[in-house]
Amino acid sequence: MNQKTVYIYADESCLGNQFRDRARPGAAAGLIEQFDERRGWHRRDYALFEPDTTNNRMALLSAIAGLSSLNRPCTVVFTSDSQYLVRGMTEWVHGWARKGWKRKGGPIENLALWRLLVDEARRHRIEWSWVKGHAEHPKNEYANELATSTASSGKSFDGLVPSGFEAWIAAQQDKGRFPEFFDLPHDKPFSPADPPPG
Repeated sequence: MNQKTVYIYADESCLGNQFRDRARPGAAAGLIEQFDERRGWHRRDYALFEPDTTNNRMALLSAIAGLSSLNRPCTVVFTSDSQYLVRGMTEWVHGWARKGWKRKGGPIENLALWRLLVDEARRHRIEWSWVKGHAEHPKNEYANELATSTASSGKSFDGLVPSGFEAWIAAQQDKGRFPEFFDLPHDKPFSPADPPPG
């Protein structure tokens, strides 16, 4: 992928959150896309499975996996329905880093993953964008389906794979969903977050 803006739509799943005495399988997944004026959209999907996990852990892994798959520094718009992830990267990590990766309320949950994500994010200029989950945002809904199906199947993808988004959105529109969706390039101005702490 080149220096044109890369868009990542990521989601996470954890099955059986209500249980404390059994494994809770989960997944982190996403859609990566970039637009080229001559060739149109270039899209890839990714998905990681863990046999026993949490939603928050999978949200962080969805970002780590997506960003680490980019083979050079990029301008990235990263969209997730996880406030834990988006607020963490735009608000919390800077304060934690200034305080030696500590906080008043006790240990930082998933500290090793936060630090790994900050390291990955440092390579890129990123706009972290939050969307409400299950609110008919087609690319968030697609990422959600990738995550839930991966959590159910127990099988990760082998790296980036050709995306199924075009076939998925066509099937959804045949069912009457997303009637207003047109697969056009984004026109919203890029608004990067502060660089990750060093």
